[in-house]
Amino acid sequence: MYVSPLFFLTARLTVSPSSSQFFEYDFVSLSCEEDDSSAGWTLRRNTSKQQRTQCGDGWGEGAGSSCNITVFPHDSGVYWCESREGPISNMVNLTVTGGSVILQSPVLPVMEGDDVTLLCKTKTTPSNLPAAFYKDGSLIRKQPTGHMTIQHVSRSDEGLYKCDISDSESFTDKLKSRLTVSPSSSQFFIRDFVSLSCEDDSSAGWTLRRNTSKQQRTQCGDGWGRAAGCSCNITVFPSDSGVYWCESREGPISNMVNLTVTGGSVTLQSPVLPVMEGDDVTLLCKTKTTPSNLPAAFYKDGSLITNETTGHMTIQHVSRSDEGLYKCDISGHGESPSKKHITTPPDSSLLHFVIRLLFHLVMFCPYVISTLLMVSLYRKTAKGKNIRVSILPIQPEQGLDNEHYDVISDVTTEYHF
Repeated sequence: MYVSPLFFLTARLTVSPSSSQFFEYDFVSLSCEEDDSSAGWTLRRNTSKQQRTQCGDGWGEGAGSSCNITVFPHDSGVYWCESREGPISNMVNLTVTGGSVILQSPVLPVMEGDDVTLLCKTKTTPSNLPAAFYKDGSLIRKQPTGHMTIQHVSRSDEGLYKCDISDSESFTDKLKSRLTVSPSSSQFFIRDFVSLSCEDDSSAGWTLRRNTSKQQRTQCGDGWGRAAGCSCNITVFPSDSGVYWCESREGPISNMVNLTVTGGSVTLQSPVLPVMEGDDVTLLCKTKTTPSNLPAAFYKDGSLITNETTGHMTIQHVSRSDEGLYKCDISGHGESPSKKHITTPPDSSLLHFVIRLLFHLVMFCPYVISTLLMVSLYRKTAKGKNIRVSILPIQPEQGLDNEHYDVISDVTTEYHF
């Protein structure tokens, strides 16, 4: 029976607060989140001046698996989590403006059918001012409360978005590319034909790159693949297993795709697209030479979860509890490689609870300490010891600027869905 090694570890880069646009001096925390805490993940970034620098190397301050930054315009760039195998997390574009208006939306991927809310926000005034929203330069809507919701988004909603508050508007975002795989799977047999494409609506020159166990950041045509327009065609072998992405001159900014090529006889296929909470996901256990509807056993984290007579199983309304390493087994043919097929966005409720807990502790602890100190002093005084206690007034924090800032005309970054 053929058993393959586990595939590459996968990390998620999360941003708090969840936005891709920030004002100058905002505090931002970026975290590499994954299930194996012993893996050494490094947060890296590409900016207009530096490439592949890591947290602490002239920017940011490491705090466990997080990196905290007080941001400035020169911190605008592409951020990702990287292990020894290369960059394998999602990529996040952050834009920092010295202007007065930003257009905020969640950093998490936008999937077809999702509802997406855009918030037009100023730095010094309330965030519910009337705003005009534009797509590809054309006015689409005016909203009295400064936010707009696009319901059930589809490919027709893709474009460059910006907003305008009293003649102050947001910038043009950097171009984004999507890496697509045809056929849509992340596991392949030896000699399968695979086509990878960098898709966007512009004429920007995108380069397809990959990291494998032997080579780092090589591009299509450099010893592997054959370029065909914006696509790269490959007849795959196990040495082609690795991480693939599309890159422009600003650095890698597309989604990352993990591909596995097996010399075995069984693969476990699932769509390459991200899996979001609530989605239905179908896993197909497939052999190389026989029909794909043979009975199969499916495993999660090494434990049998179901036997299916037709070779496929559907996980309905997936949640974080469904995350794990999945594989399948077809009697007489073998096992598929194990792979993390399901990854859902992180739940922020726990983070909010921790923040609230820390807040209450910070507020409450000084009173507890003061009470204990006074009790201790009282007890010592009662024993006949003369103790002088001086309580000095706390000086107000210096340097606070109460000056009112007028909203000025400036530009920040649009969103490209």
